[in-house]
Amino acid sequence: MIIFNHQSSIINLSRILLLSVVLFLSCSRSVDLNRVVIWHQMRVDERVILEEQMKRYMQLHPNIHLEAIYKETEELRSGFIIAAIAKQGPDLVYGPSDQVGPFQVMNIIKSLDDILPKSYLDSLNPKALTYFKAHLYQIADKLGNHLTLVYNKKLLLYPPQTDLELVEVGRKLTVDKDGDGKIDQYGLVWNYTEPFFFIPFMTGFGGWVMDEDGRPTLDNQGVIGGLNFIKDLRDTYNIIPMEADYNIADALFKDGKAAMIINGDWSWAGYRKAGIDIGISPLPKIVKTGLYCAPMVSPKGFSVNINVPEEKMNLVLDVLMFLLSPENQLENAKQLNTMPTWKTLYDNPFISSNEILKNSQIQIDRGRPMPVVPELRAIWDAMRPSYQAVLGGVKTPEQAAKDMQILAIRKIAEMNE
Repeated sequence: MIIFNHQSSIINLSRILLLSVVLFLSCSRSVDLNRVVIWHQMRVDERVILEEQMKRYMQLHPNIHLEAIYKETEELRSGFIIAAIAKQGPDLVYGPSDQVGPFQVMNIIKSLDDILPKSYLDSLNPKALTYFKAHLYQIADKLGNHLTLVYNKKLLLYPPQTDLELVEVGRKLTVDKDGDGKIDQYGLVWNYTEPFFFIPFMTGFGGWVMDEDGRPTLDNQGVIGGLNFIKDLRDTYNIIPMEADYNIADALFKDGKAAMIINGDWSWAGYRKAGIDIGISPLPKIVKTGLYCAPMVSPKGFSVNINVPEEKMNLVLDVLMFLLSPENQLENAKQLNTMPTWKTLYDNPFISSNEILKNSQIQIDRGRPMPVVPELRAIWDAMRPSYQAVLGGVKTPEQAAKDMQILAIRKIAEMNE
C-alpha cells in the first residue's frame, strides 16, 4: 500500500554507499542464467496470485526457476539501492511508480526504451508506462493505487456527488444509537491524519504539491481550503471521528460503524471479505471551486536491475512479458478488482460491465499522476508536521501552508547537497 512509502525521511546516501562497499567487498555477483529473482512489496492476496502465475511459467519452462521475495516498502527501496550499487540484487523489482525517480537518479535500473518493441508498448495504456527524464523505466500491470469513496450499500444507496451532499449525507448517517452521548455510527471515516489522504481535498480546492520543475507549491489556497474543510468535517459538522488513523478507520468500516470511507483500491477485497456490500464512487466535486477531488494515481509495475547481464536479458524480458500478459492481468482484475493496463482488456465483458471497475476508471481519469521525482519524498516529510499541527489545534491552516513550503524547500536543498 503506497501510503506507507511516505512516512520515512530521505535515505542517507553516504550510509547507502558505505554499506554498498561493504557488501561489494564481501561478495561478488554470481549469475545464474536459469534463475530470475523478483523483489516486491505486494500485499498477501496479490502475492498468492503472483506465486500461481510463476508456477505456470515454470511448468511451461521446466529448466527455469522463478523466485519472488517480499519486502516491506522501505526495506525494498533501501535494500535494492544498496544491493544494486554493489552489483547485486534481484533481476526485477516491483512497486509503485514513485520509486522510479530515486532508482534512476542512482542509475540502478535499466532504460526500457530500446529493449521492448514499440508495438508491444503501444498495446498498453500510456499511463502504464513510467517515464523519467524522457526514458522508460517501469511497465505496470496495474493502474490506480488511488483513493475513492467506498460506501456501505446497507447504509447508503446513493453516494454524494458534491462536498455539500457529503456533509448533508454524513450528518444524517452520524448517529448516537443508544442515547449515551457517544457516536455509534459515523457518516465518514478515513485516515485523515496522513498527508497522502489529504491530497484529494487539496486538489479539490485547487492545490498541488509541486510545479513542473519539481519545486514545492504548498503555500496556496488549495492547501488552506483543504485543511479548513477537513477541520470543519470534524469540528463543525461532526461527521468524522475526532481521531482516526488507517487502522481505526478501516476497523470502523469493516464493523459496519461507518457509512463511507475514503480508501484505496487495495482495500476493496478486504471489505468484501468482511461481508460489507460495498459500492465504489469517485470522490466528490467541491462546489466552491467546481473541481473534483483528485487523488494521486500511480501505476504499479516492474523495473529491471541495471546489473542484469546481456546474456540473461532475453529470459528476464520473457518473464516480464509473461507476468504482464493479458491473461494474467485479467486474473488480477477478477480477483483483486484492479484496473489492467492492456488496452484490449477494457472491452472484456468482466471489465466493461463491472460497476466497481467502471467507477474506479472514472476516478483514475479524474486523478493526477503521482510525481516520480525524488523531491516528492521531501515534500511528504515537510507536509506532515504542520498538517498534523493544524489537526491538533496548534497552527492555523494559513501558517501551516507557509511552514510546509519553507520546510519543503529546505529538505529538498538538503537532499541535493
